[in-house]
Amino acid sequence: MKYAALVLAISVAFAFKATPAELTSKDPGPNPQIDINGYLKVSEEAAKHREERRVTEEEFINMSAEPGTIILDARSKAMFDLLHIKGAINLNFSDITVDSLKQTIPDKNTRILIYCNNNFPNSPAFLTKMPTASLNISTYIALYNYGYRNVYELGPKVDPKTSKLTLVSTPKRK
Repeated sequence: MKYAALVLAISVAFAFKATPAELTSKDPGPNPQIDINGYLKVSEEAAKHREERRVTEEEFINMSAEPGTIILDARSKAMFDLLHIKGAINLNFSDITVDSLKQTIPDKNTRILIYCNNNFPNSPAFLTKMPTASLNISTYIALYNYGYRNVYELGPKVDPKTSKLTLVSTPKRK
């Protein structure tokens, strides 16, 4: 049966001067809710903006102590509960939307400090991602895309065992 379908596709392709791949590929058409070119443009802008907004562990600690500063952890709730920087709020990356940001961080001028798995190697609570898939990058671009410009990122790798940052677990409910 597969052979007959292939022969038919090749015959039709010759008749219409098209390749079998052209006949079987389905163009779903444009979707204005998905804009790769816009994303790439915003990503490039965000990358330039981010260049001078990566901070040391000490700078991160000092900035986090200032009033009105939010530490945002965009990892999953399960990983956040396992271990996170004390005082951080959790907004899972997949839940970042216009509405969730309005609710969580209503003022776009709020200073936001971010960190991710790749800042804390060698810890089961911080699962390392590929460098190009680092959650810091995705989170920074998302926040920038939604109009948040006062964002700073923990830059270095930090050993959870010797870090000056206070790392805590979320107590389990009974």
